[in-house]
Amino acid sequence: MSVLDKVLALRPGNTVARVGSGSRVPLLNPRELLRALEGAPVALPCLPVQAKGALPGLLRAARVEDSVLGLACPHPLADRGAAERFVAAAHAAAVEAEHSRPLFLQAGPVRVARVDGDALGPLQEGLFRVVDAGFTLVSLDLSRLDSYAAVEALNVLTGPITERELSLELTAPAPSGGDVLDPYRTLLEGLKQWKVPVRFVRVPEAALGVGEPDVDLLRRLVELAAEYDAVVTVGEVGMGLPRALPTYVAAGVRKVDCVGPFERLALGAWPAETRASVMEKATAAGLPAGELLSVLEEQLPPLEPDAREKLEALSFAEAVEVFAALGATRTGQPSMRFLAENQSD
Repeated sequence: MSVLDKVLALRPGNTVARVGSGSRVPLLNPRELLRALEGAPVALPCLPVQAKGALPGLLRAARVEDSVLGLACPHPLADRGAAERFVAAAHAAAVEAEHSRPLFLQAGPVRVARVDGDALGPLQEGLFRVVDAGFTLVSLDLSRLDSYAAVEALNVLTGPITERELSLELTAPAPSGGDVLDPYRTLLEGLKQWKVPVRFVRVPEAALGVGEPDVDLLRRLVELAAEYDAVVTVGEVGMGLPRALPTYVAAGVRKVDCVGPFERLALGAWPAETRASVMEKATAAGLPAGELLSVLEEQLPPLEPDAREKLEALSFAEAVEVFAALGATRTGQPSMRFLAENQSD
C-alpha cells in the first residue's frame, strides 16, 4: 500500500461521504497535521478563498513549496448551498491538479451573536449542513457573547462537530476588564466540564495590539490553551503579513489564518464597477468586502480569462511567501510519510 493510500484511510467520514471513496485528494482533519508536525517550528497556513479563481494558484503554491495547506470558506452559512459549493470547488481544483499534499478545509469563523432559540436553531441546522458538506475544521466566533452565554451556546451547537470527531476552533468572548485571558480560561474550563473538546483557540491579530504583537500575551495564551489540550490560532492576519508570521511561530502558535493581500487580490480581479458595488454592499452589511465577495461571487459576471490568470498567479506568489514565513515549506511529504507510518497513534 502506498503512502497516499495509507493517508487516505485517515480522512474523516463526512469528507469521504461528500467527495467519494474513490477520491485521491488527502483532505484531512488538521488534528492529524498537528500530530505529524509536533515539535516542529511551524504553524499551519490557512488561506481564505474569497474568489474561487484563486484556488489553482493556492494549490500550485502548496505543491511547489511542498506545504500543508488549509483553505477557508469565510461564510459557509451564506445560503443553503454555500458550504457544498465551496467543498466541491476546492475538491475539483485539487483533482484537476492531482494534488497529493495534505489539505484541510475550514468553515468560518461562523459568528455567534445570540443564544436565544430563534438564533441557535438555525445556526445548529447550518452547522449540520457544514459537517455534511465535508469540512474538517469548524471555527466559531463567540466574541459577541459573554463567557457563560458562550458555553451555553456551544452545548447546543457543537454536537454535529464533536459527534464526527472533527476539529473545533473557538474565538473567545471579548474581555470586559481584568486579565485579557480570563474569557479564554472561563470558556475552556466550562467546556472541559461539559466534555466538549476544543482543538484550536483563536485570537484575532487585532487583539494582540497595534504595530508589534504582544508576544508575552500570546505566549501566555499558548500556555493556557495547552492546559486544555488545545493550540492557538492567530486569525485575521493582515497588517502583520508576512513580517509578523515568524514571531507567531516562535511564540508557539500552531495555525495562522492569513487574510493579508488575498482579500485585495480577490476584489481586484473584478472590474472597478463590480468591485465598487461589492464594497458598497459590504459597508452597508458591516462585513469585510472580501467576505461578502465570497458570498456574492456566484451572482457576479464571470472573471475574464486574463483576470483569472492574473488572480491565480498573484495568489501563488503571496501563498509562497506565507508558507516560508510560517515554516511550512517542505512539510507536505514529511507529514504524509509520518501519518502513513503512524496511523494508529
